[in-house]
Amino acid sequence: MGANLPPESGIRVPAQDLRDLVETLFHTVGMSAADATLMAQLLVATDLRGVFSHGSQQTSGYVQMIRDGRVNARPNITEQATTTTTRVYDGDGGMGHLPCWRAAHFVAETAMALGVGAAATGNHFHFGSAGKYSRVAAQNDCIGLALSSHRWPRQGMIRTGATGASPMSIAIPAGPGVPPLVIDMGTRLLAWSEDLFTQMPFAYFKELGLGAVTHAIGGVLAGIWQPGRIPPVSKWESNQGGFFAAFHIAAFAPVDEFYAEMARYVEQCRGLEPFPGHTQAELPGGIEWRNVTQFERDGIPISERHQKLLQDIAAELGVVSPFAHYENTRFGADSLEKG
Repeated sequence: MGANLPPESGIRVPAQDLRDLVETLFHTVGMSAADATLMAQLLVATDLRGVFSHGSQQTSGYVQMIRDGRVNARPNITEQATTTTTRVYDGDGGMGHLPCWRAAHFVAETAMALGVGAAATGNHFHFGSAGKYSRVAAQNDCIGLALSSHRWPRQGMIRTGATGASPMSIAIPAGPGVPPLVIDMGTRLLAWSEDLFTQMPFAYFKELGLGAVTHAIGGVLAGIWQPGRIPPVSKWESNQGGFFAAFHIAAFAPVDEFYAEMARYVEQCRGLEPFPGHTQAELPGGIEWRNVTQFERDGIPISERHQKLLQDIAAELGVVSPFAHYENTRFGADSLEKG
């Protein structure tokens, strides 16, 4: 969680300037204009929510993977299997954001028309934060689900890391003007400690259960172990998969009634006493909802490390970064509310 607190010091950068930089970096290493634009939109949207660990600071690593020939800059994304309500997408060794964004829109559109929709994606690299995909459904009067997992060397498995840190998200809309309820997290919760295990074994068993089912659905079902997707057969680092589903609220209850009840529930929870160190009680998704409003208005807070990662890769590629224009927005440890 530490990586996703507002930085204690840094500069504030307008979201559009950050999008322009990230788009240029991806386009410079060979991505199509449309794919580079989408990557920039998704990564900066993640920054706007304050999920900095999976936002634009990932650009440097992604770009380097493309430069090293481990991720396909121009994947040909295809549908491998289809039914009325389901799709299976092949990412052709590219960034996972690209097929997963298609899958998220497919399941939302299908759920709106038929009540439910589901899709799996495979043969791609990292898909970033799960919440951006589940929110597509939530923005369309649906409940959204997004899961992902990755292939790891079997000999590298350890007791509590056997399922990895597989991400999962469930997004439930609460109506206009009300923070949506969004779980967006990795299923790895605790570092292994024998002392902690003896004190609260239930925490490790719950973590193991969450990770195992996420890996089975977002990984095994998505085909991450298919031989053709594993080096040396595949030259790409196509080690991740995803699963997405959406359920139209109207198929189960009148939408207006559901939103009225959700709004009441969210408001009651926000009125409770907050956890120590926080000024506002929030359900999952509430802090991200507030961050978007603040960061769109004031600029995205960029830490020194975040700034350096982007500046360094921009310099390597001969791209001019915009950060010098915002030195006058530099803030210190006491300038940002921690939420």
